[in-house]
Amino acid sequence: MNLNDIKDLMAQFDQSSLREFSYKNGTDELQFSKNEARLVSEVAPQVAPAPVLATPSPVAPISASAETVAEEVPAPAEVSVAAEGDVVESPLVGVAYLAAGPDKPAFVTVGDSVKKGQTLVIIEAMKVMNEIPAPKDGVVTEILVSNEEMVEFGKGLVRIK
Repeated sequence: MNLNDIKDLMAQFDQSSLREFSYKNGTDELQFSKNEARLVSEVAPQVAPAPVLATPSPVAPISASAETVAEEVPAPAEVSVAAEGDVVESPLVGVAYLAAGPDKPAFVTVGDSVKKGQTLVIIEAMKVMNEIPAPKDGVVTEILVSNEEMVEFGKGLVRIK
């Protein structure tokens, strides 16, 4: 795979709604991610050709600006509904799962009563599944993430009243 092919793939990935992309063909392997700059640096050492190491870098600034826009939009909504409960925040960066599996029921849904310590969400980080427990007894008033969404440290996951 030559540098022009890689640049073309990057341009198409950048314009798409995909969050992650990986490609393998014989000895060539590419992985792109719009999720977080740190993920790009973790992927880069696995990619053998030198041009590929340099090419994922432009994705990080684009991702950062997209995350900034995404963070600015929900902020007013969080302020206006803060009285409806406390937000359980993500303690780590990873992929949020709302159920134990694709064919399993969600851990919690809006309106469910939860007990302290009950699993609300699982966050996968570096192939480790981390259960996020309820910090207190209460009722789930809002689920702030979607299934398989990439979450950052401190991102709101669930609101409990």
